[in-house]
Amino acid sequence: MPLISLPLVAPERKVSGIRPFKVLHHFRKLIEDKEDTAQVFHIIEATKGKRSHHQAWDFIRSPEGQRYIAEETDIPGMLDDHARWADCGPNSMAAHYIAFMKREGLSAAGLVEESNKWQPPEERHSDLTEWYMNRLRDTHDLYHVLTGYGRDALGEASLLGFSYEQNFNKGILFIAYAAARQIKKMSGTKAPLYTAIKEGRRLGKAATKISHQDIAALMREDIDAARARLNIGKPVVYRQCLAILESEGNHREDLTLGGPQLAA
Repeated sequence: MPLISLPLVAPERKVSGIRPFKVLHHFRKLIEDKEDTAQVFHIIEATKGKRSHHQAWDFIRSPEGQRYIAEETDIPGMLDDHARWADCGPNSMAAHYIAFMKREGLSAAGLVEESNKWQPPEERHSDLTEWYMNRLRDTHDLYHVLTGYGRDALGEASLLGFSYEQNFNKGILFIAYAAARQIKKMSGTKAPLYTAIKEGRRLGKAATKISHQDIAALMREDIDAARARLNIGKPVVYRQCLAILESEGNHREDLTLGGPQLAA
């Protein structure tokens, strides 16, 4: 069925705000098994409040949203088609994105696979709201490239702070601060970890919505020009925290949150 013919909200979709008991249930499971990344997606799903839904619906109804829906672009497939970007310059978003994904051993399809572990495609809602939520997921690694946040534990947590101000899902913010607490517990660091999360929120609030961009056009843009256009500032406190952590003898690879990728 063409996307344009789908309803805005499927009749069976529940838009009831945040479900705190469900959040606590899945957070306890995540603590018990930090490799169980599916719990992250459960938490995010349980905290999609009315504000995040209304942002989704406003975008879907906008001229840009309607154009993207009509185009039916497969974002993961497009991002993973590295040959498509072969003619882009060395400072293009595409070049930086491909270098990041190769360095980290990631793929856009891999993130989709992770999300499907907790909710198989046949259990998803057939509506445009689902299309928008998938768009947030599929652009996660573009956030990393544009902001400069790494995939170390603090980088992921700070990026979740950034992402919260982009999509208003309180589960993301909950995980961000819980992650900072876990890093502090593991390392005993004096680095201002919570300030790094707050910095991520400030940068995310000031920035234009990344997931609302024309992704194909963004990939061909000079990365410095894209950052300026989208008003994405530098994560200064995050980098200061990394320096402090390393000076204390903590290595990035030792400070993990347990999952291969966290959703935006």
